[in-house]
Amino acid sequence: MAALAAVKPISYRSTIHACYIGFLVQAVVVNLTPILFIPLREAYGLRYEQLGLLVFINFITQVVCDIAFSGMVDKYGFRPFVVAAHALTVAGFALFAASPVLFPANPYIGFILGTVVFAGSGGLLELLLSPIVNAIPGDEKASAMALLHSFYAWGQMAVILLTTLLLFWLGRSAWPLVMLLWTAPAIFNFFLFLRVPLAPTVPEEHRQGMRMLITKPFFLVAFLAIFAGGAAELSISQWASAFMEKAIQLPKVVGDVAGFSLFAGMLGVGRLLYGMAGKRVRVERVMLLGALLAVVCYLVVALAVHPVLSLAACALCGFAVSLLWPGTLVIAAVQYPLAGAWLFAILAAGGDIGASVGPLLVSVVTDHITRLPALAGWERFAGLTAEQIGLRAGILSGALFPLAAFLCLLWLSRHMARQAGAAGKTQSERV
Repeated sequence: MAALAAVKPISYRSTIHACYIGFLVQAVVVNLTPILFIPLREAYGLRYEQLGLLVFINFITQVVCDIAFSGMVDKYGFRPFVVAAHALTVAGFALFAASPVLFPANPYIGFILGTVVFAGSGGLLELLLSPIVNAIPGDEKASAMALLHSFYAWGQMAVILLTTLLLFWLGRSAWPLVMLLWTAPAIFNFFLFLRVPLAPTVPEEHRQGMRMLITKPFFLVAFLAIFAGGAAELSISQWASAFMEKAIQLPKVVGDVAGFSLFAGMLGVGRLLYGMAGKRVRVERVMLLGALLAVVCYLVVALAVHPVLSLAACALCGFAVSLLWPGTLVIAAVQYPLAGAWLFAILAAGGDIGASVGPLLVSVVTDHITRLPALAGWERFAGLTAEQIGLRAGILSGALFPLAAFLCLLWLSRHMARQAGAAGKTQSERV
């Protein structure tokens, strides 16, 4: 009995820690493939458009999972789906890594299949982790959500640094081994989520349905805001590695560590700072400033002549976009507290659509500009190759997304201010 009493019961703190690790796993799912873009392109002759298509497939698969499983999550609870998500991560990475062996004539087929499998895990994690934390009793949801999403950034930074260093030490041909090594966090968390306590979902009789949500102007604008926010975050993060290496001619290890990883680090810092001090600052105001700063950062990354300026702007952009995604979730969850998993599913789908469309637009613009015959004379004038000009044009096109996010957030902010003013007037009339 004494031994049993000495064993501490598993609390919701363990659940939060499992969700933190879950976001690390999701960061690996989203960010590992882009770091391998250049090794895969050089080893298998892939076009930039094919590489961009892998990102598109990743996020579109996540969208499908967000929508397809949200109703089942509300019905059957969180546990079976969050456990399955980690199993899919392991299976998808293994299939992707084995593609050159399984499909020697055309490994790209295996890359697509593996992406679909591990993207399914990313969709489930995205659907589940935020509502799991949101359902845990307690106040200050905005700070808790920002802190939770900061672990995505730390995971992103870890996968960038460790993958880049492993490829440097082991050689680019060792990429399948590196991918298999990244299954370790998912395997650990698979067993952790079998044990931790999970709060119940919103009961069906109290739940706001999807039809009610999608008819609300506020929710529709929030959907557009997270679409633009997802595109603003992923357009630059997914292409930073290739841009630094090819557009501004930095060695891959330097570009990934000094540009890509600093972007992730600043993304985490922005979310961590708001998680620590968010109760004193209105999230929508911070998001507005961040969206404007992100527009400037995109312009500097694409147009700066000196590589240091592009690196600095890439890093600062991580800080600028840090709250665009989690902040929109918080705003909508406060507005519709009884929506259940549908709220997070639809908004996550919007973010995923943006996260797929943004990088794909960058890849399409890059390939299109690179192939323009008119660039022959411009190359000599600007001192840039067609590929470098194309990549700069692609990143420049991404500036449209933080601008769109700013306009959506401006509408949401004004709507919330009017709503608060009306509530205050009603309260004063009652007094």
